[in-house]
Amino acid sequence: MSWSLDKQHLEVGFAAKHMMVATVKGRFTEVDAEVHLDEQRPEASFVRANIAAASLTTGAADRDAHLKSADFFDIERYPALTFVSREVRRKGDDLELLGDLKIKDVTRPITLKGEYTGPIQGPWGGRHVGFSLAGELDREEFGLTWNVALEAGGVLVGKKVKLTIDAEVKEDAASAAA
Repeated sequence: MSWSLDKQHLEVGFAAKHMMVATVKGRFTEVDAEVHLDEQRPEASFVRANIAAASLTTGAADRDAHLKSADFFDIERYPALTFVSREVRRKGDDLELLGDLKIKDVTRPITLKGEYTGPIQGPWGGRHVGFSLAGELDREEFGLTWNVALEAGGVLVGKKVKLTIDAEVKEDAASAAA
């Protein structure tokens, strides 16, 4: 069955170390996704997501501008990040989503793990399902290699980036009627 992304109940976030001591968090505010959930055969489910690189925000205009520049995401040349699932594993509320993440012109496998909640009947109709997923990547593997060595040792921006996705999807009416 096809499900629609509820953009009012969605957060695609990331976090990375700054100067090896503080964690800087950000998020992408423009995400589109095609979601197919097969409740009887979870392995037949899939997700395709498109994330607008320009929608990146960390709450600091100068940092956001730098992250959007050619030093990092190069949004002029690469306006979107994409994710396509290859495999879905579900056991009860536990969920693993294995897929390919494309940043700039580099595609790498990633595993997102977390929980699946629902389905539940919404108060205004329709069934809803929620996901809370997390994963980790090495940003340098995606060509995001800009950095500055610190005089005291270490670097300005950590290599490891933590990803989080909290999403709610609603069953499409046409899909539910079929």
